[in-house]
Amino acid sequence: MLSVGPFSLQVVAVFAAVLLSWAVARRVARRLPDAPYKAAGGMLLDAVFWGFVAGRIGYIARWWNEYAQSPMSMISIGDQGFSWWIGVPAALGLIWWRTRSSRALRRPALVGIAAGLLSWFAADSVLDRLQRSAPPLPALALATLDERPVVLSSYTGRPVVLNLWASWCPPCRREMPVFEQAQAQHPEIDFVMVNQGESAQQARAFLESQGLQLKDVLLDPGSQTMQTFASRGLPTTLFFDEQGRLVDAHLGELTMASLKNTMSRRFTTSQQIKIDKE
Repeated sequence: MLSVGPFSLQVVAVFAAVLLSWAVARRVARRLPDAPYKAAGGMLLDAVFWGFVAGRIGYIARWWNEYAQSPMSMISIGDQGFSWWIGVPAALGLIWWRTRSSRALRRPALVGIAAGLLSWFAADSVLDRLQRSAPPLPALALATLDERPVVLSSYTGRPVVLNLWASWCPPCRREMPVFEQAQAQHPEIDFVMVNQGESAQQARAFLESQGLQLKDVLLDPGSQTMQTFASRGLPTTLFFDEQGRLVDAHLGELTMASLKNTMSRRFTTSQQIKIDKE
C-alpha cells in the first residue's frame, strides 16, 4: 500500500499541494510592490480551510442518509470524505470576495490555488497508475474461523473489499458494523475481513461479543497480508475489481459514506448505479 509512515500518499499529496499553493502565493506577491506577501499567504490558507469545510459539508449532503444513521461520523474527517467540486469553487469565491477592495492580493492567491490544484491532479493521476499496476489479489494461504484453508486469490471474479483488522484495534472495532451493513446491502460484492496476528478463538470471541454476522472472516496469524501490501497500520481497506486488480486503498477508519463512495467510483457501472440509488 502506498503510504508515508502512518499517512497514505493521497493525504500526503493533499498537504503537499496546500504547501505549494501557499509558497507560490507568497512568491508571486513578493514580486508585486503593492501586494504584501504575508497577507497573500494568509488569505490562501483561509481559502483552503473554508474550501475544505465547504467540501466536507457538500460530501455529507450527498451521502446524508448514511451520515444521518451515525451522526458522529460527520466529524470523522479521516474517512477523507470531501467534494472537491464544491470546495474549490468555495475557496475561489472567498478569495474573490476578500480581494474586492484589494485587487493586488487577488492574483497571487489565485495563482497559488491554480498551482496547488495542478500538482494535486498530477499526483493523483500518478498514484492511481501506480496503484493499478500493483500485483493482483495474491494467492495467500489463509484460513476460515473453523480453520479450513482458503486461498485469497480464490475470490477473484467478483469485486472484493478486503479489510485488514484486529480485535485490539479501536478503529477496526468501530468500523466493523459498517462492513456488516454493507455486506447485507451489497451481496454482489465480497467483503473479506482478514484478521491480522490473532488466533481463531480471539477473533471469534470478539465477533460474538459484538453480535457481528460477517460471512468471509479469514485468519492470518502471521500477518502475511499486511506484509504483502506493505500496510503501515490497521485498519487498512483494499478494493479489488473483478479481475483481482487493486483499484483503491484506504488507511484508517471508514464510514459507510466513504465506503459507498469508493465502491461507486471504483466498481463497474451496474454496481455504481445500484450503490448510488440507495
